[in-house]
Amino acid sequence: MRPWLAAALALWCGSAAAEDRAVLQLRDFGSFHLGGREVTVSGQPVREIMLTPGGAMTRADPNGTYLVEQMYVQYFLPAQRRGAVPLLMWHGGGLTGVEFETTPDGRPGWLDYFVRQGWDTYNSDAVERGRAGWPPPGTFAGDPVFVTKERPFENFRIGTGPGSYSDDPARRRQLPGSQFPMEGYDNLIRQQSPRWVTTDEAILRAYVAEVDRVCPCVILFHSQAGQFGFRAAQARPDKVRALVAVEPSGFGEPARAAALQGIPTLVVYGDNIDQDARWPTIRANGLRWVETQNAAGGKAEVLQLPSIGIQGNGHMMMMDRNNLQVAGVIQDWLAKQGLVP
Repeated sequence: MRPWLAAALALWCGSAAAEDRAVLQLRDFGSFHLGGREVTVSGQPVREIMLTPGGAMTRADPNGTYLVEQMYVQYFLPAQRRGAVPLLMWHGGGLTGVEFETTPDGRPGWLDYFVRQGWDTYNSDAVERGRAGWPPPGTFAGDPVFVTKERPFENFRIGTGPGSYSDDPARRRQLPGSQFPMEGYDNLIRQQSPRWVTTDEAILRAYVAEVDRVCPCVILFHSQAGQFGFRAAQARPDKVRALVAVEPSGFGEPARAAALQGIPTLVVYGDNIDQDARWPTIRANGLRWVETQNAAGGKAEVLQLPSIGIQGNGHMMMMDRNNLQVAGVIQDWLAKQGLVP
C-alpha cells in the first residue's frame, strides 16, 4: 500500500477503531467528475466586486463559456475485494451521496457497510447536487426546489403525516415503532440539497456515463433515482448485473422493459406505508412496474420488509437504527444472485 494512502486511512478509520470496530483497509480511494456540456453566457452586465473583505476590487464578468451538468463520484476500493463487480450507489431527490455515508446520529451508513463487505463502491452526487456543482443562472429551466425542515418528517414516514412536525421535539408525532433516530433529525435537514424538476435527462446522461466508465456493476438506487437506475440499465443492459431499487419513485420505459429481462432486480419497501396518504400510490406504481418488467421476461421481485419481520423503517431506511440489518438483507440477496462468493 502506498505510504500516503496508509496514513490517510489511519485518520479516516480512527473513529471506527475508537468504537472497537475493525480498521477498514482499502487498496485505493479517490474521486472524479464526469459528463457535462459547455454553455455560453453572453450579454450580461459586468460588475466590480470585492471577493474578500479588505481586498482589491475585481471585475466580475459572467460572460463566457461554462462546463455544466457534470456529476461527482467518490470511490472506495477495499483491500479484500469480494463483490464480483463494483457497486454504484445513487441517491434520492433533494439529497446527495451523503445519504449513504454516516447516519444523522453518527453511526456507520450503507457506504461503510458495503465497502466492509468487500464491494468496490462508487457513491455519487448527481447533476446539480453537492460536489457536482451548480451552473450559472438560466442553465436549467425553472427554479430550484428547496426542502423545508418539516417536509422530510411528514413525507418520509418518520412522522404521522402532515402537521406532525413541531419545533418542540416533545410535540412531534413520530410513527409508533419508527426506527429513525430523532436525535439526528437536524443533521438530516442539514444535508438537504436544492433540486430542479427539469434536469432528469441531464442526470440520466451523467449516470450512463458513469456506467460506461465503471461497469459491469450492480446499481443500488433510492427514491428519485428509480427512473435513472432502470433507464440506465435499459440503455446499457450488457453492463448491469443486478438492480436494487430502494422505495423507487420513478421507473423505466415500459416499451423497453424487455431490455431488463436478464437483470435480477430487487425492489425494497419499508413499513407503515398504509398509514400514509402518499405512499400507497407510490408503492402501487412500483408494483405495476415490477409486473411490467416481469411480463417482458424480467426477473424482478418485491421485498416488503415487514413481511420478513423487519419493522419501523421509513423512506430513509439507510439512516434508520436498523440500517445495517436492512443492508444485510440486500447483501444476502446479492449473494443469492452469485455476485458474492
